[in-house]
Amino acid sequence: MKKKTNRTYIGGQAVIRGVMMRGKSGMALAVRDDDGELQLEAKRLTPPEKRKKIARVPFVRGVVNFCSSLFGGMQCLLRSSEIAIPEDEEPSKFSKWLEKKWKVSLGDIVTGFATVFGVILAVALFIFCPLLFTELIADKAPVILEPYRVWYYLIEGGFRLVIFFLYILFTLCFKSLRETYRYHGAEHKTINCYEYGLPLTVGNVKKCSRLHDRCGTTFIFIVLVVSILVFALAGIPLDMLYEYAHINDILGRFISLFVRLLLLPFVAGISYEVLKLLSLSSSPILLPFKAPGYLLQTLTTAEPDESMIECAIAAFNKAKEMDDDPESPEKTVATETKLSKLLPMMKNAFVQKGIEGADAEWIVSLVLNIPRSALREDRVIKRPDCKKILSLFEERLTGRPLWYVFGDTEFYGYTFKVDERVLIPRPETEILVRQAVGALKDGDSMLDLCTGSGAIAIAVACETAKDRTVKITASDISEDALEVARENARLNKANINFVKADLFAGIHGKFNLITANPPYVKSGEMKSLPKEVRDFEPALALDGGEDGMDLYRRIAEKASRYVARGGMLILECGEGQAREIVKLFQSKTRCDYAMIVKDLAGVERFVKIGF
Repeated sequence: MKKKTNRTYIGGQAVIRGVMMRGKSGMALAVRDDDGELQLEAKRLTPPEKRKKIARVPFVRGVVNFCSSLFGGMQCLLRSSEIAIPEDEEPSKFSKWLEKKWKVSLGDIVTGFATVFGVILAVALFIFCPLLFTELIADKAPVILEPYRVWYYLIEGGFRLVIFFLYILFTLCFKSLRETYRYHGAEHKTINCYEYGLPLTVGNVKKCSRLHDRCGTTFIFIVLVVSILVFALAGIPLDMLYEYAHINDILGRFISLFVRLLLLPFVAGISYEVLKLLSLSSSPILLPFKAPGYLLQTLTTAEPDESMIECAIAAFNKAKEMDDDPESPEKTVATETKLSKLLPMMKNAFVQKGIEGADAEWIVSLVLNIPRSALREDRVIKRPDCKKILSLFEERLTGRPLWYVFGDTEFYGYTFKVDERVLIPRPETEILVRQAVGALKDGDSMLDLCTGSGAIAIAVACETAKDRTVKITASDISEDALEVARENARLNKANINFVKADLFAGIHGKFNLITANPPYVKSGEMKSLPKEVRDFEPALALDGGEDGMDLYRRIAEKASRYVARGGMLILECGEGQAREIVKLFQSKTRCDYAMIVKDLAGVERFVKIGF
């Protein structure tokens, strides 16, 4: 294989049915679920430049990375099990009680217990047991060990290495762990492939070595070797303490155990620097130092299949993407989770994309069918609800408007279907509906121009139907918009006559009230609209011409022919346009009066023209 030319800082670990890759700014987890589908989760990390300076100091950084890898690795391992092995559909009574009483899931308790147990087991196997075995030998052969304390620490270190080797062999007895070692091989092969400068394809990754200089197995071996030297040096003052203070054997063992635990961070810091130095070069001169680690890796890695390699590639690419692009979003796989974890992740991702964080609250509250105020109370979100929430969340991240994502929205207390064929009804337009309902009398007729989703016409029809009879016609130039409007009329059981027409073209008769919310955005300002409006909502319903007044002029030219005597025209307009529209109608029509109505924000938003 050619020389490595594309070194990377990305590293990883095998997890249950998958691979975790960790870069400087992000961590990605790719796991095969119970159906064999690849599930990808990604989480942002604090970038190196924002970490405390002490965490970047040589030797100290090794301690930081050791602790981070220990706890982060355990979390990833347990998280992968949640993704790969779904929980039972029907939770137990105990699980329900935990959720209701303590707002925690059974999975959280298992995770915490497993983490603590793992640390205790590691201390027992690699610190306590070697110390105990060596003490037993020392008791039986004091003449051999006492004069030469260096042999004591060499024997203790030898026990530690033997236990580590036997532990690896023991894990090979389990099918699930052998599978994990294959994912470990996929992780190494993928990183090697990238460092050799090859495109990350399954074929290229297959050809690469499954041994790597920065492997965790090699790191543990270096830790075990370095610990022999460090514990031996620390043992000199301890021996003097035991001799002069006359400390008994039991207390001495506890002191020795405690000192070794205190020295672990120091050992990890030295070992990290040794591993980093060895990984900087592929020189054959360093091979004797790397060989023990490589030999152990032949046990802890195995040849992966294509599906395993796909997981490793997906995790690596996402970790690298998060390092290269600060705006690359986090991803979460749908499993049972807590609201306090899910909601902040969604909000942060939205804010990074320039999307209102409140949209995350809307998604969660609507899926769970709870008010937004209830989101202040933590709760466990089950997998089905979490899956639905994340599906909507990821679609919203594309920039698609929230109500298009949901497929409907609420306007004036009624539900309206909306998609890219129509504008999303805005809350301020409800004032127009209120004005229209107040102006209509029993037996009146109304025409709604540029009806779009039909929101104005349908809301007025539903409100007036409660106590009076009003004949309503709604028109739009877009047949697609009229399809949505007709569906909304059926949904809300509103009786409306829909007509395809370009404003008044094809409209017959006079009306007591004409309403319209025509396009009023200036053509030159279309590109400056928010991305979700510009890219998703129909330009036909937004672009009002060079000055935004094109349709108002056309309406003013013919309005007098279609408004009955004593009737009214109510128009919604853009900010700063109301006074121009009043002047326009006063000059083009024989209107009796013209008045301006402000919206709740104090903006002159509506014009009422009386005839």
